[in-house]
Amino acid sequence: MGGRVQGWPVARAGMVIGLLGGSFDPAHEGHVHITREALKRFRLDRVWWLVSPGNPLKSRPPAPLARRLAEARRLMRHPRVRVTGLEARIGTRFTAETLAVLRRRYPGVRFVWLMGADNLAQFHRWERWRSIMESVPVGILARPGAGLRGRTSPAARIFAGSLMPQAEAAGLASRQPPVWCFVDLPMVDLSSTAIRERGHWQR
Repeated sequence: MGGRVQGWPVARAGMVIGLLGGSFDPAHEGHVHITREALKRFRLDRVWWLVSPGNPLKSRPPAPLARRLAEARRLMRHPRVRVTGLEARIGTRFTAETLAVLRRRYPGVRFVWLMGADNLAQFHRWERWRSIMESVPVGILARPGAGLRGRTSPAARIFAGSLMPQAEAAGLASRQPPVWCFVDLPMVDLSSTAIRERGHWQR
């Protein structure tokens, strides 16, 4: 498959697609783990990884997109998961913009935004983060050391009334936003930052 940015994934009306965005600099087994759990917990038909061209919240640019895509595709091998460079293809920089484009492009498809609890902790810093919460259901997956920070974050407090019980996670996609669900799960203690700091991934 190489590292090139490929075309639009195929999705039919009625399908439930989980979207996991990030720099993936580099992708690691923690990403794979939460993706597999999200497929089961939220009853998703597919998960698309959105490997971003860059992260507006980080001052230092990531490794080249083609290299990050190639590594992500090498690592994430599952028949219902597609690793994409869609944001580079459509020219969006922020998640809210990407979601708007995807919802127009795929009428009738139900999207669920996925993220680890570490991202929930700083979600309020994202561009138009409230519009993300108000446009699609959001599935939060526990990450090592981030559970409490995520649960007590500004975004979690502001949308506390939209939190659905973990026991009902399988029905998340059918709920009308704003709605989000936080699921606890066995954790894989890996992070892209730690991998870079150990010198196992050079930008």
